[in-house]
Amino acid sequence: MEDLILRRDLKKGSGGKKVGLVQEWLCLHGIGLKVDQDFGPATQFGVSLFQKRRDLPETGVVDLATFDQLVLPMRNALADISIDRRSLGRMVVLYSLQHLREEPREIGGQNKGPWVRLYMKGVEGRSYPWCAGFVCFILEQACGSLGIPVPLETSFSCSALARAAKSAGIYLEGNMGMDRGRIAPGSIFLSRGGPTGWAHTGIVAQVKDEVFLSIEGNTNDEGSHEGYEVSKRIRGYKKKDFIAL
Repeated sequence: MEDLILRRDLKKGSGGKKVGLVQEWLCLHGIGLKVDQDFGPATQFGVSLFQKRRDLPETGVVDLATFDQLVLPMRNALADISIDRRSLGRMVVLYSLQHLREEPREIGGQNKGPWVRLYMKGVEGRSYPWCAGFVCFILEQACGSLGIPVPLETSFSCSALARAAKSAGIYLEGNMGMDRGRIAPGSIFLSRGGPTGWAHTGIVAQVKDEVFLSIEGNTNDEGSHEGYEVSKRIRGYKKKDFIAL
């Protein structure tokens, strides 16, 4: 992934997308500055401050050691998890927890930033809500570790995911007679709503009698389907459909 590669040192006077990436990561690490792709005095000071916090030489120059520390949260999220005879559902939960620990969130505007680009295969912006992208990325990561095919066609669209699950025979329509015994950790939930039938999606982390615990992207503490981060939530079953893995 290009966002994890530094091809040359960046310093005061540099410009371009890679400088914008450095500015995004500085913001994600709590060093607030403007993301304008211009390596000026503010960015230089921010880099020096980050280097000080990480016990790196305070040069104000983004070399490979500094860049690796900036993007370390994403490298941690992408690290392989041991299979250890685990099921697909269990691997999905473990990978979603691994991402959650690194606190993925937007930066630079709605549906923007390196985490969004990771989950959305490089695209970002207001037209790209990323809840389905997050779910599909985690599913693909788990299947890749297990060496098995992804059980349905992935998509950035909640409605397309629902259609793909129906085609694959793993769709569970939520209703009073639904067999909740088929909902297991690692399943995918779909919230009904919106003009196309489903407005949000996420991963089932734990299953309880009246509620389930979820890990989901593009949400927030209020449970919005157009939020800004990966979050752990408590959800009820009302108006929810499921994809069983």
